[in-house]
Amino acid sequence: MDKFPLIWRERPLGEMSVEQEALYTWFTVCCRLPEPGLWCAWAVGEQGQLRLGVLEPVNGKLTIRRRFSRRMTEPLGKLVQGELRPAAGEGTWEPLGNPSAYFHSAYIQNQLRGVEGVRTRQEGSCRYVAIPYDGRRPFPMTAMFCFARAGVVEGRRCIVFALNREEWPVVSAPESVQ
Repeated sequence: MDKFPLIWRERPLGEMSVEQEALYTWFTVCCRLPEPGLWCAWAVGEQGQLRLGVLEPVNGKLTIRRRFSRRMTEPLGKLVQGELRPAAGEGTWEPLGNPSAYFHSAYIQNQLRGVEGVRTRQEGSCRYVAIPYDGRRPFPMTAMFCFARAGVVEGRRCIVFALNREEWPVVSAPESVQ
């Protein structure tokens, strides 16, 4: 059995245990409730992410135990950590944190490494990346500038990129970007 930290807002909040059983992988998550609401657990690997499901309150803690086939877990690559996210997280902006946990593209990882205030959100098969921009710094992700859209995200001027599952840019923008 391997154990990984369960991260919320860049802090450990609990633990994710991972067990191999024949062609399946069991994920067990246990953590304290960060704030009221519904919460999902995610397994985050070097190559991708897997939504484990909505955690249940049991004896004052949140918990879930789920089994996934090798077909579902192989795209993750080497596991890095578990993450706790709001269950209504699809469509809501979240701080990016470590780019390598979200993206497998070396170009995107390098372009976003160390950039402060980056937000991301998932809508269906599209991942949006909002990078704060004030015009006094170099344009972010210059090689993809023609796919960028200027907008306001959570009150900040940003350049927003839409990426498909393969992390190729697409011409699209979420409704919450003005």
